[in-house]
Amino acid sequence: MAELNVSERLALITENLQEVLNLDLIETILAEGRNPKIYWGTSPTGKPHCGYLVPAVKIAQFLAAGAEMTVLIADLHANLDSLKSTFEQVEYRAKYYEFTITALLQAVGVSTEKLRFVRGSSYQKNMDYVMDVYKLSSLVSEHDAKRAGAEIVKQSSNGPLSGLLYPLLQVLDEQYLDADAQFGGLDQRKLFAASTEWHPKLGYRKRAHLCNAMVPGLSGGKMSSSEEDSKIDLLESVDSIRKKIRKAQAAPKETDNNGILAFAQYVLLPVSTLKNGRPEFRVSRERDGLEPLVYTNIEQMHEDYKNDILSPQILKPAVAEAIIELTAPIRAAYEASPEWQEVTLKAYPPPAPKQKKDKKKDKGSRHPGAAAGAKEETPKPVEQ
Repeated sequence: MAELNVSERLALITENLQEVLNLDLIETILAEGRNPKIYWGTSPTGKPHCGYLVPAVKIAQFLAAGAEMTVLIADLHANLDSLKSTFEQVEYRAKYYEFTITALLQAVGVSTEKLRFVRGSSYQKNMDYVMDVYKLSSLVSEHDAKRAGAEIVKQSSNGPLSGLLYPLLQVLDEQYLDADAQFGGLDQRKLFAASTEWHPKLGYRKRAHLCNAMVPGLSGGKMSSSEEDSKIDLLESVDSIRKKIRKAQAAPKETDNNGILAFAQYVLLPVSTLKNGRPEFRVSRERDGLEPLVYTNIEQMHEDYKNDILSPQILKPAVAEAIIELTAPIRAAYEASPEWQEVTLKAYPPPAPKQKKDKKKDKGSRHPGAAAGAKEETPKPVEQ
């Protein structure tokens, strides 16, 4: 890709973002000819799914814009969010995430040599960090901590104290990773706003925050690891991908809350740009004897979808095949790595098979009134 000017770099950084907080901080860094330092964190709990392609595409765009990118594997955070994973599981899940995210970024054309992977536990146990946790916990109210984590930490009337610590740690990560900006989903906006307020209380500088849109799942709601029908695993079989896309919600002429169209917008079109230098998504109409539909922007797709030129019946197969092609290198990397396969079994052990109770069938007796388990006697011949 040719060298970009300041406005082109800014456009690439902000493309498809839902909101940017403190954008002026990024603009100043670019105007000074520096590279912004951006971090994205992920907590190793449930298995990464195709929804992770959305941040992966943005990470690729950040790198193309010259940003210095850190991927945080937040292993300690995984323990603080209740009911997600135990301390015993988290080590293997962190390794699983490193394998998966590396393959994922390579699949969208990112060189992992340009990335920095950091485990949270590598610095979150250090004295300075721990002291800042104590300081911040004395400056932030229970109400504000709960509010900051409302969309990202499990809430309950009597939840564990760890849920209140979670947002404090995530805010401090920005300082200890030396980030200029944090990237995350729009569901983290309350925490990002809290960061702007909390950092100055410790004498630290404010950060910018890059908010990605929340892409709908296949069942219409949020794409979630815990909802099997809402997502596609990155290692899902080809047949299963086609089946799930066939069953996905995509009402004719409705573009809102449409996970299939959203995936084209936030993954397939940008990936085409990264790989080929231009956005393009093709929808075959061979079965109708017509030329394919070729799209270079989401506005075209939305317009045709609303007019039923682009129907769910032809869009779904096109998206399914695009996902199959995009995830093929990830499946190949998994099959070629015995270590990744071994880590998977330890990180996400299959459920134990249900034991069938070995009950001897009581065949009963041949006549009513016999005692249970009594041995049946051979009847004596009737005397004449």
